[in-house]
Amino acid sequence: MRPTLVRAGCAAALLAAGYAAAPAWAQDPSIARSLAATCTTCHGTDGRSVGGVPPSLAGRDKGELLQTMKDFKTGKRPATVMHQHAKGYSDEQLELISNYFAGVTPGAAAAAPAARVNY
Repeated sequence: MRPTLVRAGCAAALLAAGYAAAPAWAQDPSIARSLAATCTTCHGTDGRSVGGVPPSLAGRDKGELLQTMKDFKTGKRPATVMHQHAKGYSDEQLELISNYFAGVTPGAAAAAPAARVNY
């Protein structure tokens, strides 16, 4: 019986520590940028996609971005890949990502540098 109480106490302490730490990571701008970095493969560096496909995220309304991500997460909005990505984030993380991209100045995507081949 005693080991069960110890495990329960440890679990409660870890849970409390996680809740206490949440406001700190939620306010760290590098966390939001790190979360948003996962979007760059498709949506371009800083959310500026090449040619607009998929759509650029930079400078979009944070409420619109957040709702779109939540709709992907719940399956309300059809998708090929986005529903899988969105399900991997908590609502708080989606809010951080939306806030990050809303704060990025929209503009043209930078062209990728040409590959250099030395033979």
